Amino acid sequence: MFRQRIKILIALAAFVLAMCIVRLAHMQLSENPEVFEKIEQLKTDRLRILQTARGRIIDRNGYILAMDKPGFEIHVSYKLCCVDDPRILQARLLLASSEARKEKVKKKTEAQKQQLQKFMEELSIFGPGVAETRSKIAKINNMVWRRRERTAWKRNYADVNSFEEALPNVNDRIKAAGKIDLIEMHDTYSMLTLDNEDDIFMAKVKFTDFNDVHLVPINKRIYPWGDVAPQVIGWVRPERDAELFEDDPLLKYKEGELAGFRGVEYICETILRGSRGRELYDIDKELVGKIETKVGSDVQLSLDIELQKQIQDYLVDPNTVNHEKTKAVVVIEVATGNILAMASIPVFNLNDIRSDYIKVAAHPNTPLYNRAIELHYPPGSVVKPLMFIIGHEERKISSGEVISCPAQPAPKYWPNCWIFNSDMPSGHDLAWPGENHARNAIKGSCNIYFSRLANRFEPKVMQKWLWNFGYGRTATLEPEQVLKMESPRRFKQAHGLICSGRQRQRPEQFSNLLKLNKSDLRWFGMGEGNFRVTVLQAANAMATVARRGLYKSPRLIIEENKPNLSTSLDISPSTLDVVYDGMRAVITEYGGTGYNAFKEMRDYFDLADVKIYGKTGSTQSPNENAWFGGFAKDSKGKGIALTILVEGGEHGSSDAAPLARDIIDLCIKAGYLGEIPAIVEE
Repeated sequence: MFRQRIKILIALAAFVLAMCIVRLAHMQLSENPEVFEKIEQLKTDRLRILQTARGRIIDRNGYILAMDKPGFEIHVSYKLCCVDDPRILQARLLLASSEARKEKVKKKTEAQKQQLQKFMEELSIFGPGVAETRSKIAKINNMVWRRRERTAWKRNYADVNSFEEALPNVNDRIKAAGKIDLIEMHDTYSMLTLDNEDDIFMAKVKFTDFNDVHLVPINKRIYPWGDVAPQVIGWVRPERDAELFEDDPLLKYKEGELAGFRGVEYICETILRGSRGRELYDIDKELVGKIETKVGSDVQLSLDIELQKQIQDYLVDPNTVNHEKTKAVVVIEVATGNILAMASIPVFNLNDIRSDYIKVAAHPNTPLYNRAIELHYPPGSVVKPLMFIIGHEERKISSGEVISCPAQPAPKYWPNCWIFNSDMPSGHDLAWPGENHARNAIKGSCNIYFSRLANRFEPKVMQKWLWNFGYGRTATLEPEQVLKMESPRRFKQAHGLICSGRQRQRPEQFSNLLKLNKSDLRWFGMGEGNFRVTVLQAANAMATVARRGLYKSPRLIIEENKPNLSTSLDISPSTLDVVYDGMRAVITEYGGTGYNAFKEMRDYFDLADVKIYGKTGSTQSPNENAWFGGFAKDSKGKGIALTILVEGGEHGSSDAAPLARDIIDLCIKAGYLGEIPAIVEE
């Protein structure tokens, strides 16, 4: 009796085990797509991927320039989207095991189509029409289906050139792709971003009965300062470079996820991007494991965003000279090399750029360009102080040697004196009433003096000096963490030209420079010919002179515990004294090219304890541009260097110098040098 019971118990156990094995085999081998859906849904329910959180961009004073703002998106699952794809129904029918199963598939698909249609109609209340939503859904369906086809081909027919060649019959391809299961088939996709609380509340009410529609919390990227420094900050867009974090499941981009596109947002993507979290649940939906979301790191810029805004507003103010012209300004803190402002006019609003991109890109004044670093120009007379430095240090001239500037025609292929071009009486000297030596030639911006001086140089010697001042090469504006990457992202910068040919590739070192011909020296001496510089390069060269020959790389991104080291150019004090004297005379003495622009505020600057050293410039070929370059210091050691370029300006003295005067005043009021005179404060 006991043995018989044991046998019955064993038989029952064997039966139950056999049933389990049969069921398991059915689940593993069945072609019924519903089985796979249930399995994958179970997997999906057990693992929840959290969203990423991007780091902030802040200015030197901690003002937020870019940040993520919590919001919501209306998402629809691919499970619902796919019913609008006729290939899905066809695949399900081809995989159905019986006619009864086919009828069931048809009825279920039709019910889902009705639900999808209802969803699209409800969504139209929030803005997008049914046709627009259907078009977006079609793109999602096509993307997923192409990946299913590719996976089916690679997984089963990798040795055949194409999927079509492997399976010529279209129904065979649809059936093969229909068997493929991808993670994208279990994702949800954004249909609309909700911008206000009323819409969020209404969406919760409208879609509460839709199982495949979700309100997903998101981080929307916003730019509190709008159109201030947009070319520097950059913006985000749906990622297209998905390989950046391809090997890290918590960093890799999901479809439509935002990533930096221009400016700092793009350059510092690996710093700003956060790591998404992950939650793991057991079969009873109890949390059994969690990886916390890691917010991306902040990036701090050297910019003073308040000063930047004041400069931008001033440059486009209708009461400002040349307010309608395109222009660029760079202001550098002399002691540190930090860039305080980098303005490129015109601008655009970062909060609207994704929707306005086509319009902004088509604007005739090309606001997308950062004119301070992306474009280069002949520098004109702003390089003349450097020409004297080269000549004096290389013993090609003494500070007292006179190079006359007669009002008569110049030899063939040499520039004429502007006195001759102006039909002034002969016998006058550009530096009148003094002699045309170095100090007065800087003051009066004599082309004859500097073209004749430059012609005494050896071409390589001139190139080497210009290179050491930062010309002919791009500045290192990227943080060290980015530069350590295998393929570091770099700011788009023009490297300029200090050679006779077209240096198309950025020279990594001095030896990569193309040759400078002897015949071009005379034109380089007055900042023309093939000579090209960026506004940032010109401003940083002025900062180097202001530091009395100490070169520092201009710095845009502040890194903790990383000082900006300096390199001495070994310029003698006597050479710099002459340059300082001449650049001071430009501003303060009658006959100086900046005298008229500054004369009415000379007393103000004196009371503010600020001395200004400047150089005006203008060019006519290939385009008319006006320049001002210089620096300002106070008795306490504070100082700023700046350069202004006005595209289409005719004279640096009248088109650029007045802008420099008022920007220096803004820097005083911002506390970067001098003190606001008490009479002004009252």
